[in-house]
Amino acid sequence: MTDCIWIHYSRPRPHWYLLNEGVQREKLAAWDGVRERAKAEGAEPAGRYHVRGQHDFQEVEIWHFPNAEAAFEHWSRMTAAGYNELFAFSNNVGLALEGGEG
Repeated sequence: MTDCIWIHYSRPRPHWYLLNEGVQREKLAAWDGVRERAKAEGAEPAGRYHVRGQHDFQEVEIWHFPNAEAAFEHWSRMTAAGYNELFAFSNNVGLALEGGEG
């Protein structure tokens, strides 16, 4: 069913903490709206996890997308909503190997 996985690592940039709680809530709601749109278009979130131990990032979010283009569209919407301005990130996209799982 799914042939693309998107792995998104993130951590708040220092100026995220300078925003008042109301603005933070507005931003979080906008990004949740982008996530809901991705789900409506066939993406499936596999979860968001706190990263433990020594790592450059605080959280990892994993998604299954129908294809790489859908993952790219999702990321484009997140950046249009200002996500990349307030969070440092690293993204990985993987496509299923021919022949199925594994």
